[in-house]
Amino acid sequence: MNVTLIVTVKNEASSLPRLLDSIAAQTRAPEEIVIVDGGSTDDTLEILNANMQRLPLKIISRPGANISQGRNAAIAAATHEIICATDAGVRLDEHWVEELLNPFEDLDADERGLTRMNAENYFSSASVRVPIDIVSGFFMPDPHGAFETALAAATLPALADIRPASFLPSSRSIAFRKSAWEKVNGYPEWLDYCEDLIFDFALRDAGCVFAFAPRAIVYFRPRPHLRAFIKQYYHYARGDGKANLWFKRHVIRYATYLVALPLLIALLFFVPLLGFGFLILGFIGMFFTPFKRLVSMLHALSWLDRMRAFVWVPIIRIAGDIAKTIGYPVGVAWRNQYRKGSL
Repeated sequence: MNVTLIVTVKNEASSLPRLLDSIAAQTRAPEEIVIVDGGSTDDTLEILNANMQRLPLKIISRPGANISQGRNAAIAAATHEIICATDAGVRLDEHWVEELLNPFEDLDADERGLTRMNAENYFSSASVRVPIDIVSGFFMPDPHGAFETALAAATLPALADIRPASFLPSSRSIAFRKSAWEKVNGYPEWLDYCEDLIFDFALRDAGCVFAFAPRAIVYFRPRPHLRAFIKQYYHYARGDGKANLWFKRHVIRYATYLVALPLLIALLFFVPLLGFGFLILGFIGMFFTPFKRLVSMLHALSWLDRMRAFVWVPIIRIAGDIAKTIGYPVGVAWRNQYRKGSL
């Protein structure tokens, strides 16, 4: 089974060598690597050209292309039916391609009593013998220092949190058939963020069969400082608003900060003991899971950085919520304007 690996890049000179090295180290090498450059002005293209001899690279220049446009261009140029996709700025586990391909090649699982593909290394909701269309890999943080460790704990799911039957893959770790991509008309080029979720929803609605490969892992560094994180979450929420995603979640967030929080402050003022009790319950509800994740990630940190990481978790969580409350209505306004323009 031949495979094409696709990546989109723009000004990734600092992180690209790590990705290329991890591609070269794969136990199952891709037959083709298509990389679309969105108009880099740093040394990205020079680094790619320097790796042409050791990797089967095909480089496409698309200045100004967003990530959806870049991915679609890369897939359109792909020679093979199976597409593996990842992002710049990550490091691939050496078995990543191999693990993503396993479910595609195991069409006889039901004959061995694995009708739900519930083997150790992957899962599909399919209960009959049907070809797999999409394989969802996983992603794990590769944090440096207290802030990045706290950010990973506050924002990223652990593998134990995942329900394979409902997991929607990130396009930093995914494989799919080119025919499935064609079936849903590719990635949504009108969307600059959350495009991979819309792609996932389209594949699911089209009846495509998903499998989960938890050992197909990519490692990536979280944002290095609070300002970059706030900008990221603002863009994520703006993308949610554009794509009309997670409406209930955003309503709950507004209700928490605009209704529940003022009521709690008033309760603390008029009935301090009761208000304090609700404050403790609210704190546990918001931060228990991030702190639980953080505890398992502290081994690489000094004692001082461990304390800093615990302090960072609530700051990051609240800052992210504020960024989302600002970004979401901007996206909604864009969607409403887009609808008017399309009438």
